[in-house]
Amino acid sequence: MMMTPTQLADFARGFMLTERLADTIDDIRAIEPFETDRGWIVRVALAPRCRARITDRVRHRTSDTGCGLCGISGLEQIDRPVAALAPQPRIQRTALFAAIAAIRDHQPLNRLTGAVHAAALCDRTGAIVMVREDVGRHNALDKLIGALAVDGRGVDGFILLTSRVSFEMVDKALVAGAPMVVGISAPTTMAIDHARAHRLTLVALARADAMLVFNDPWKCLGVVAEEGLEPPTPGL
Repeated sequence: MMMTPTQLADFARGFMLTERLADTIDDIRAIEPFETDRGWIVRVALAPRCRARITDRVRHRTSDTGCGLCGISGLEQIDRPVAALAPQPRIQRTALFAAIAAIRDHQPLNRLTGAVHAAALCDRTGAIVMVREDVGRHNALDKLIGALAVDGRGVDGFILLTSRVSFEMVDKALVAGAPMVVGISAPTTMAIDHARAHRLTLVALARADAMLVFNDPWKCLGVVAEEGLEPPTPGL
């Protein structure tokens, strides 16, 4: 895994959950990170009933910071079941702008490097509750989901991503039970299709003065998204 070696236990928990290698936090029996002279190794012990899943989700290349689907053994592994449809958001448009205005103050690692993504849990008012950072956007979101699982905290507001919104970013948000995802960059066609299929409210190209609503099934933002609207980034 090419990633920023911080909050490794959070990452391991989130990765196990979003890859469907574990169903709940209780299925993860132990996490043991340790440093070597070549990097970090994280050993994870799963409940016996979950162990066979590892061979079902084979990655010929473990993972990297690019598309989160890189290395899976077949296209049939892309579309995996999501336990439930996304719930209805209870968020005003002003909350989205509040979160965008505040996110930079919650990115200490990015301030030092200028090269790190963040995934943030925001409450219904747009206040930022929790943030995780990583050079890889998928990793940042897994870290956030793992930390939320440990706290027993759900996503009552929305998830803010300082990155492009790909299919797998939407998929991870659905596993976390998020009602809404907001990204500062564009979504892909598969991300939009996945959000529409599972009733996830999706907002992207978020700026201080404007945002583009790609899916708003509940009309909670007071905007009717155009069904024929396609994003500038095709594919995954």
